[in-house]
Amino acid sequence: MTIPEAQLETWSHQGPTLGAAATRQAVYTALGSTVKARGLEGKNFDVYLQGSYRNDTNIRGESDVDVVVELQTTFRSDISRLTTGERVTFAKKYPGSAEYTLETFRADVLATLRAYFGSSAVTERNKCINIAPNGSRLPGDVVVCLQYRKYTHISEGYGGENYIPGIWFVTRRERREIINYPKPHYENGVKKQASTNEWFKPTVRMFKNARTYMVDRNLIDKDLAPSYFLQCLVHNAPDKSFGQSYQATFINVLTALAKMDTQTFICENGQVLLFGDTPEQWKVSDAINFMGALVKLWEEWK
Repeated sequence: MTIPEAQLETWSHQGPTLGAAATRQAVYTALGSTVKARGLEGKNFDVYLQGSYRNDTNIRGESDVDVVVELQTTFRSDISRLTTGERVTFAKKYPGSAEYTLETFRADVLATLRAYFGSSAVTERNKCINIAPNGSRLPGDVVVCLQYRKYTHISEGYGGENYIPGIWFVTRRERREIINYPKPHYENGVKKQASTNEWFKPTVRMFKNARTYMVDRNLIDKDLAPSYFLQCLVHNAPDKSFGQSYQATFINVLTALAKMDTQTFICENGQVLLFGDTPEQWKVSDAINFMGALVKLWEEWK
């Protein structure tokens, strides 16, 4: 017996979103409040959601909200794709090093959040600052970062720059640099949603709920398929795999992915290979095991 259409459709539904919006707004309000650290005065920074709540792929039961606090007064850059002449132009435009560093920015954000929410509600973690839930506000993981620019072109004069926008920060324990691209990830998800006639995001939620179903019944390990990697995996499926029905989409997506060369799989941001040896990449064996578990769930559904 296969998984019924009605069950798959239920799994495709989006979870609540108001709590995530409230969390983002609370962080935004705190950083603009009268208790903000003096160092934040006059600094240009953006506060926005990332992850499943930002990408409309959250399911019921997901709680922690990822909030990015991105400093734009200071930025890090990759100029490896520029010509020799363009690198000279870059050096002229941006001489020297920034005085307001990531460490100082993080300290100012941390002090502000503690002053606004109370020290007991704010916890430092390796990659983020956690804000405890309160009322309609969900728990929030605040990623404090600098803007990152992956340059493809630069010329003299105003506006003569082309770059892929990302974020850059350093872990507290290992002092490891992390570069991510939440804005391109979001934009590519919007494009995939349109090119699949609105099937992409419901399909991601369908597979995420199927994963939760299997985890709850000890059919797979809870760490086998993190949400980010799962969504990137589905994003690699050809557009023609989506549609007709949830049952057809379930099978067609898995069948198409199984036939593809895993070396061509790329994260939804379009900048990083999905599979590899870094902490920001997935293991091919885990993806294969997860897809195999989905096929078994389909074939043995009772």
